[in-house]
Amino acid sequence: MRDGDIVVLRGHEVAGILKGRELDIVDLVGRAYVAHRQGETSLPHSSFLRFADSDSNRIIALPARLGGEFGKAGIKWVSSFPGNVERGLDRASAVLVLNSTETGRPEAILEGSVISAKRTAASAALAARALHGRAETDLGLIGCGLINREIARFVLAVRPEIRRLVIQDVDPKRAADFKRKFEYEAEGVEVQVESRAERVMEQTRLLSLATTAITSHISDLGGLNEGSTILHISLRDISPEMILACDNVVDDPDHVCRAQTSVHLAEQQAGDRSFIRCCLADVLTGSSPARRDEKSIVVFSPFGLGILDVALGKLVLEEGIRLGKATVIDSFLPPSWAGSRVHGSRT
Repeated sequence: MRDGDIVVLRGHEVAGILKGRELDIVDLVGRAYVAHRQGETSLPHSSFLRFADSDSNRIIALPARLGGEFGKAGIKWVSSFPGNVERGLDRASAVLVLNSTETGRPEAILEGSVISAKRTAASAALAARALHGRAETDLGLIGCGLINREIARFVLAVRPEIRRLVIQDVDPKRAADFKRKFEYEAEGVEVQVESRAERVMEQTRLLSLATTAITSHISDLGGLNEGSTILHISLRDISPEMILACDNVVDDPDHVCRAQTSVHLAEQQAGDRSFIRCCLADVLTGSSPARRDEKSIVVFSPFGLGILDVALGKLVLEEGIRLGKATVIDSFLPPSWAGSRVHGSRT
């Protein structure tokens, strides 16, 4: 590539590069979290673009710089329009732009929804491995969209002893489709559909919440078994009262305590953040234990940090070039005005 060129990777190309690399991606996400803990990142708050005619539609900008071994900056521009599902479209769509940390010039434009889904699933699987020490045979899933499908794949990669999924969705057809597709893809894994979220919670100790809820709908965790772990991916499912009663681990307190998440509402109710015990990176580096005690219910609430998109985007970019899957647009950037100046003096 010459200076001024830019690499483009489309959705199917990104998916092909990442296929079957769940364990590599989990490891990558863990290293990015540790780099963030060690101060090797710049991570401004996300910006939300909302729409006057809808409480649920939004487009979010996530800028990030990831230093250390990564040396990349970028921004993800991701939309969430839940009504798209009724149109036969995916709820989320995204683009990821990567920039050089030496010149600041853009180097790549990547389809971002595949990267976003896989880094989200990898962070959930990483938390399941780090926080949930028990051997499990079952995984509970509330919400049967793309994110929980990816989470199931990634959790099964790090916890291969799991042989049964217990699932629930407000749309019975979506749950039935999930069951049919997942049992076909994952041989030997049983998928049990329940009509109520409470039934999922009663039967499992490792549970992932990935819904489109904008307000809490779980106000009683009494049905959960002692020592359960909740991967609270959609961030708004659990009431603030229940959050305050649990052992809370987050990805970054400053980021997750925003935008009326359950953790944000709990902070407003409590008046401080002392109910957040630690960050996942603290557990990964051994500075905090995995759980407060064996009987507590651990809730992992990740806001979803842009550094994860940058880390995975860097891998996709490098592999796309290596495998010859990338499209290079020549001279995407205009000629450099500074470089074309005529130097010298008049006589």
